[in-house]
Amino acid sequence: MPATQEHGSDPVVCVFCASSPGKDPIHMESARKLGKSLHEAGYKLVYGGGTMGVMGELSSTLVSLSGPKSVHGIIPRALIRSEKDPKLRSDTNPAQGQPKKVERTMSSQQLQRIDSNEDPDSRIVPESEFGKTTIVPDMHTRKRTMAEAVQAGAPGSGFVALAGGYGTMEEVMEMVTWNQLSIHSVPIVLVNINGYWDGLLAWIKTAIREGFVGEGSANILVEVKSTDEVIDALRAYQVAPGRYKMDWS
Repeated sequence: MPATQEHGSDPVVCVFCASSPGKDPIHMESARKLGKSLHEAGYKLVYGGGTMGVMGELSSTLVSLSGPKSVHGIIPRALIRSEKDPKLRSDTNPAQGQPKKVERTMSSQQLQRIDSNEDPDSRIVPESEFGKTTIVPDMHTRKRTMAEAVQAGAPGSGFVALAGGYGTMEEVMEMVTWNQLSIHSVPIVLVNINGYWDGLLAWIKTAIREGFVGEGSANILVEVKSTDEVIDALRAYQVAPGRYKMDWS
């Protein structure tokens, strides 16, 4: 990803979040609220392309308000198959020892077209209630494509993390690392609903105290407590003074 490039006319936010709803309804509600905030602020969304859980709630909310051109999902082909066949997921019903029922919100025709689309020049699926979807071969391509979309956006563009699991943690921390290494300089905002990310924030403080993260890099990742604060945090973001001065051109 180049360090600088021309900006588009609209700000773009990449949201990392879960493909499951979680146990507390507040996380699905936070997705709906963020979708409304993005609509009101004129943002476009790029995200991991899932149609279920927090991902699906966020994308469908924004599409319902701003239209399908406002959302672009980037998903590896292997993950499409997990949406086609819930048995590929490891979650089980602890009471019965059976796979949980996963609601598939894309039609079987859409999923079949996605899964059978082998032409690398025809990876964009027709727009739907979740916006448009681009199929990529692997996770690395997904992250790079999403990051490039953010970097090409207007001022105020950035990365946002809602609640999620291993994948969400890995994605947001890679963007933090890229910021530290001067691969990009756009905001990274962590939405800490009900203390969900307290453990990560505590680790950052520990890493700074122990000398593994410089104090000047402490604010690469910005915490907010509510989705209502996300847009202001993106617009007010200040580049951390402790970033490494590296030339990736």
